[in-house]
Amino acid sequence: MIKPISTLAVSALLACSSLYSLTSHSMSSAKPAPSGYTDTQHPIMLVQGILAFDSIAGVDYWYKISEKLESEGAQVYTAHINAFNGSVARGEQLIEELDNIRAVDPSIQKFNLVAHSQGGLTSRYVMSVRPDLVASLTTMGSPNKGAPIADALNNIFPEDSPLGSTYEFIINAAGSLIDGLSRDGVGKSDARALTKEFTTAGAASFNVTYPAGLPTTQCGDGPSSVVINGHNINLYSWAGGAAFTNALDPLDYLFATTGLLFAGESNDGITGSCSSHFGKVIRDDYKMNHGDLINQVLGLHTLFDTDPLSVYRTHANRLKTAGL
Repeated sequence: MIKPISTLAVSALLACSSLYSLTSHSMSSAKPAPSGYTDTQHPIMLVQGILAFDSIAGVDYWYKISEKLESEGAQVYTAHINAFNGSVARGEQLIEELDNIRAVDPSIQKFNLVAHSQGGLTSRYVMSVRPDLVASLTTMGSPNKGAPIADALNNIFPEDSPLGSTYEFIINAAGSLIDGLSRDGVGKSDARALTKEFTTAGAASFNVTYPAGLPTTQCGDGPSSVVINGHNINLYSWAGGAAFTNALDPLDYLFATTGLLFAGESNDGITGSCSSHFGKVIRDDYKMNHGDLINQVLGLHTLFDTDPLSVYRTHANRLKTAGL
């Protein structure tokens, strides 16, 4: 009798041990529940700037930003809009996408638009003509007063000239390729509309038509919120003030070159710090260039200032705290 009992006891112990091991492995491999730190009331829609794409060859435009926000509770979408086009045309594409999302999920009424570069002007248009879709608008490095590189391109490749036609053909072809690779399903690119919009004169014209949220002084803050057709919309912006931040990042050499066009004015390589001001200015002097604002290239940024992912995480919590 002793041997069978011993065998039974050993078997029972082994079974318990196996069960404990399986349970422990299951518990350790399970993903922790989101902390809720970025769990905003309204979904976040990330709106790209020039070269807009969602993901190409496994690389996201918003490098690791969506994942960071979603990991702590946010619901995040990425816009599908033209890589190269004017902000009104891109804004209409964004409106269609927002309406489609609401049609699929009726629980969604508004969005927190978080927009980089030209995405800021695209979103300003959306806010102005469809304020019912927008709970808040945050812009990063948006050239609200234009960008010197656009003036330079418009002068080098003037409209209705052989050089200008060649420029438009090449840029439109590149835009169509990017849109196709990203499977955005949008219409043709319009390089000239893009270039003209971001000249000093083009930006001024856009601002006359869509002024909501802009500062009334040279380099001041805009209003922290606006009411458009009865809809209250919170407004924020932030920007970088350094064109060169990491020697390993190939984009830094481009931005260091284009940054020379600012003649010493604080800039991120594309946008002047004051030009980026919109709504409540959180900060306009992060040690980030135009690419760092979206954690590109591949997360290469300075080691001596705030990590871009932390800035987005903190802002999502800011939106949550504001009930957005």
